[in-house]
Amino acid sequence: MKARTRTILVVALLPLAWAGACVGAQRISTPRAPDVQALRSSLAAYTSFGLAKKAGYATAITDCMSNGDEGAMGVHYGNPELIDGITDALHTEVLIYEPGASGAMSLVGVEFVVPFAVISKSSTPPTLFGQRFVPNDVFQLWTLHVWTHRSNPSGLFASWNPRVHC
Repeated sequence: MKARTRTILVVALLPLAWAGACVGAQRISTPRAPDVQALRSSLAAYTSFGLAKKAGYATAITDCMSNGDEGAMGVHYGNPELIDGITDALHTEVLIYEPGASGAMSLVGVEFVVPFAVISKSSTPPTLFGQRFVPNDVFQLWTLHVWTHRSNPSGLFASWNPRVHC
């Protein structure tokens, strides 16, 4: 029960984390294209927003987030069951959607999160795809964006994407 309460708190606090500490991930090595492609392939069903919600990504964590000239992120939908500190390259904790004019939601990317309660901020950052996660002090989380469905001129792992709009 204690872990469930912690998960609920983490999910409730994620919007402030993204708003307060959205910094591009530090590159530590070249990402392996097959790994990112495998992630993208694993998300095929979630291009349907309805299927994503049925699969557990029904918790709206943020409204559409935009940051001027740096671009936007979109709307974050989390799966609280996956916010457990385990980094799995094929099972992200958060899906990111761009809202369309007609109300349709387009999958643009994902965000992996690891609570500081699992891997403390004083520890070595978690890594995935050869990238270090970025610390988010506001929410006590490590975060990593991956732009799986919308190319990003700022980089595959940058926090903001100028090709995403709110």
